[in-house]
Amino acid sequence: MIDLHKQSGLPMLWDPAAKQIVFKEGAEGRAPAPDIRRRQDMVEVLYDRQAADLDELYYMYRGVALEADRQLIEEKGLRYDITVIVPGTLGPEYVKTAGHYHPEKPGTGLTYPEVYEVLHGRAHYLLQRPHPEHPGELDTVILIAAKPGDKVLIPPHFGHITINPGDDYLIMSNWVADGFASIYDPVREAGGGAYFELHTAEGSAFEANPNYRELPPLRRCPVTPVPQLNLITGFPLYRLFQENREALNFLIHPENYAAVFENYVRELLAC
Repeated sequence: MIDLHKQSGLPMLWDPAAKQIVFKEGAEGRAPAPDIRRRQDMVEVLYDRQAADLDELYYMYRGVALEADRQLIEEKGLRYDITVIVPGTLGPEYVKTAGHYHPEKPGTGLTYPEVYEVLHGRAHYLLQRPHPEHPGELDTVILIAAKPGDKVLIPPHFGHITINPGDDYLIMSNWVADGFASIYDPVREAGGGAYFELHTAEGSAFEANPNYRELPPLRRCPVTPVPQLNLITGFPLYRLFQENREALNFLIHPENYAAVFENYVRELLAC
């Protein structure tokens, strides 16, 4: 069992044998049955489409909550999820998520943001932003390496993929505005993200995806705290909501935080 209580603020465990999130005995919480991404669901975005080393790649638990908090979370228009990515490779490529973008919040000119927190293992977050003037091209690609306790903000207009580069489960939580559908087609049609992370004899290596035109270089950036949004390493995201019901308003009303997002992206581009 992997105890997630300290990092998440929730009394829950990951059971590797059952491949299941469970709440500790006596805790009034619920983790719905997961959506499971299998290799066959991911073929179009894999580096090696013939690779069949693994079947079940990751598990998505959407709407995890303590029963005492569930109604308020729903009323706020939020959702707290847990994602578990298995260790290993498909061919030479480390296991990853399918990758997606978020839709624009109507009338704001901004797409919905998202925030992640690593609970266990290691994560590589690949962020990519479409070029505003050249359809089919990207103007920025950023890699952020994160460890347990780290928070990673996905700002408006960025698509994202999460990679598990380690030899243990990657378990992460995220908060997001509920009620919108993620957009998978652009990543799928491009055959994956901007770069593939591959296991080699010399260690991890990134190979550019040739389906993208004029691909920008990969920027490697550290985790960047966003104190204006209370995103600080070490303080669980779930507890943040419990202690301040308004702290995650930036996920629902991104238009009110445009300057914060712009500054965050500016910091990433300066890394």
